[in-house]
Amino acid sequence: MVLKDIATCVVRWQQACGRNDLPWQNTRDPYRIWLSEIMLQQTQVVTVRDYFSRFLQRFPDVATLAAAPLDDVLALWSGLGYYSRARNLHRCATLVMNLHGGAFPKSAAVLQTLPGIGRSTAGAIAALCFGERVAILDGNVRRVLTRVLGFDADLSITAHQQALWEQASLLLPKRDLRNTMPRYTQGLMDLGASLCSARKPACTECPLAMVCVASKLGQPERYPVKTRKLKRSAQSLWLLWAQNRDGNIWLGKRPVPGVWAGLYCFPLFDSRDALDAAIPDNGHSKSHDLPPFVHVLTHKDLHLHPVQVQLTKSDVNWEPGSWIAADAWPDLGLPAPVRKLLGRHWLADLAVPGAVSR
Repeated sequence: MVLKDIATCVVRWQQACGRNDLPWQNTRDPYRIWLSEIMLQQTQVVTVRDYFSRFLQRFPDVATLAAAPLDDVLALWSGLGYYSRARNLHRCATLVMNLHGGAFPKSAAVLQTLPGIGRSTAGAIAALCFGERVAILDGNVRRVLTRVLGFDADLSITAHQQALWEQASLLLPKRDLRNTMPRYTQGLMDLGASLCSARKPACTECPLAMVCVASKLGQPERYPVKTRKLKRSAQSLWLLWAQNRDGNIWLGKRPVPGVWAGLYCFPLFDSRDALDAAIPDNGHSKSHDLPPFVHVLTHKDLHLHPVQVQLTKSDVNWEPGSWIAADAWPDLGLPAPVRKLLGRHWLADLAVPGAVSR
């Protein structure tokens, strides 16, 4: 096998051994492909399956999604993370309706002009739906191609990224693009998700082993090369869980930009002193510290300290926010840790030993 045969090999392997039963496959519907591609960014297939199904039930087409309130979209996205994807999803649907008559553009170049659609996502939609001869370079595909090609240039440098894009384009199928481009594109993604894993790749089972430079060198885990790594940071936040005797809780929409932008959340504070200062000093408020925990974001660890407080409706005038009934909060767009807290401790008795009376 030589490099020019890679496309044919990948197409055949995908048809025989690749993933062909995912809920967003066996379709050329750009709405479904677009939705799956956005959801799969930074998120595993096993997690996306259920969200994808629920989204289609609530928003079966781009017109329905565009017409829905953003709060409804964020509520259904709650727990999937990276909430800017949901906001861009809604904006993109609106622009597809307003600028493109409800039809997704058929070229990757035009798709890239829409919110939340980068070069690789645009290429995936164009290739999978319309058979456009265009490359993709998501994380899985980047790993496969750098290993096959022995591409050891540092991908933290923009010029090297562009060079890899150019090489990826040279490997694309040249015939019967309507049929081969979807198979080839899906095949590269499948290889990266299965055999060509980041650690301990199954080189002996890979259909490209005969031409793979990294496999021949016995050093597949060297690739891809990226020396510049984003530094992780940490932040401590105190969450004020105010609840009244009717079981209502106080939630406000987070500002954009910022952590959990656009989602409904407890009031957040940078210190316990700041939280205490916000609690009305009415002589009968009681606070109860729940166990702190860490919520991991992509590049930041949030050290969260939830504090429950029982108040009366007249005690609270924080802005923005309002009292939310017990049967209403499950339908709101909530950050995953807030939803878990509410599900685990809902209507917990605040009058417990050790509660602090203020």
